[in-house]
Amino acid sequence: MSKNTETSIRELVAGLAEDGMTIAVGGFGLCGVPFDLIEGLRDSGAKDLTIVSNNMGVDGQGLGILLENHQVTKVIASYVGENKLFARQYLDGELEVEFTPQGTLAERLRAGGAGIPAFYTATGVGTLVAEGKPHAEFDGRTYVQERGIVADLALVHAWRGDVDGNLVYRSTAQNFNPLCAASGKVTVAQVEQLVERGAIEPDSVMTAGVFIDHIVRASDREKPIEKRTTRPRETAPDPAAAAAGEEI
Repeated sequence: MSKNTETSIRELVAGLAEDGMTIAVGGFGLCGVPFDLIEGLRDSGAKDLTIVSNNMGVDGQGLGILLENHQVTKVIASYVGENKLFARQYLDGELEVEFTPQGTLAERLRAGGAGIPAFYTATGVGTLVAEGKPHAEFDGRTYVQERGIVADLALVHAWRGDVDGNLVYRSTAQNFNPLCAASGKVTVAQVEQLVERGAIEPDSVMTAGVFIDHIVRASDREKPIEKRTTRPRETAPDPAAAAAGEEI
């Protein structure tokens, strides 16, 4: 049965989002971010949300628009330094923040998706992130216990997906999207290319359709760049030298 729906993204997300939900959102910086689904979440008006994501976007883009709308009360993330509004809301006491080392956050999502309630890691031992958590010693080394994360709803972005929900990611979008997809009780995927059943080679599938409940085609939009860095060439290349095969 096709998981693609004729319902608009706005209507789809509005029918799934509820106040107080824990929502896992894929993406790394502004790469592989499910912008359309986030906009649908904003338009749903759902509030008191706990957002689990590697980072919180930037002002006016990505998850930043949920902060602008005051829909988020707690954030579980590893990096939030690019969002000034986030910093202001945090310092003003509007947001509860649970900082988690990036690798630990990835493993917490993976564990939740795999049905593993908790695990031990040496990362963070002796720091603020380990305070108040159970500790144990294995082979003479101290470890801290971290809980797996199971989200009520997960929103992810992929390059290509078929109507059964099988997904293929590209480049940096592979980082957190597969983990978020597996961690959600209900998962919605937006894809740049929506194809028919059988169009994706089985060996190319990165997230199996069993993890996806709904799949929609993403809107065409210019991909934002978080930080554009350029430097001028010291000397312009010589076309004649290039034609002759010389190193330039």
